[in-house]
Amino acid sequence: MSIKENIDIIRKNIDAALVSSSRDKNSVEVIAVSKRVHVESIRIAHNCGIQSFGENYVQELREKVNQIDDVSWHFIGQLQSNKVKYIIREIYMLHSLDRLSLTKELDKHLRQLDKKLKVLVQVNISHEPQKGGVLPSDVERFLNELMQFDTLDVCGLMCMPAVDNTTLETVRDFAATKDIYDTMKSAGFNMRYLSMGMSNDYIDAIKQGANLVRVGSAIFGMRT
Repeated sequence: MSIKENIDIIRKNIDAALVSSSRDKNSVEVIAVSKRVHVESIRIAHNCGIQSFGENYVQELREKVNQIDDVSWHFIGQLQSNKVKYIIREIYMLHSLDRLSLTKELDKHLRQLDKKLKVLVQVNISHEPQKGGVLPSDVERFLNELMQFDTLDVCGLMCMPAVDNTTLETVRDFAATKDIYDTMKSAGFNMRYLSMGMSNDYIDAIKQGANLVRVGSAIFGMRT
């Protein structure tokens, strides 16, 4: 299957998921996960209408940003505070904010650039000790702490269920994250984006309310 054919299939699947969950057409954006993907493949996806690309590694993102024009770069991996300065100019959105030390480093560099950055709070919905993210019980507290940083547009949540979940467990985690999202929105936080779902579960994520899905291998094939 070509990249174009893969994207066509994904779009059809998304449309069907939106219809089945009574959601508006075009209410979901695909973030094409381009880690370890050659620039030419990214260009092909961009020519097929994909606007946003997600990277996990700072050095790889830095190597790609000057080779492709007119795309939005999303950083979706865990970001070390000492690496912020290398990508802060380039990224449109950070999906993995989960600690105050990283927040302060982002704020420092954003002030120097006179820039505001869209950020999502990563929720450790599966309570995995080895994984980044804020525990569900701490999300509201952390969002309140973030309110003091006017360089950040805190606009939603992101989650990554455990890789060894069953399908039912993954759906449960997506639903639980959507519940937190709705609760925070009702509490007055400016929730606009819910980043959930990857190549093997993006349809379930959409049915549970995701409006950003992070799809890599289903577009580009398995990485070499």
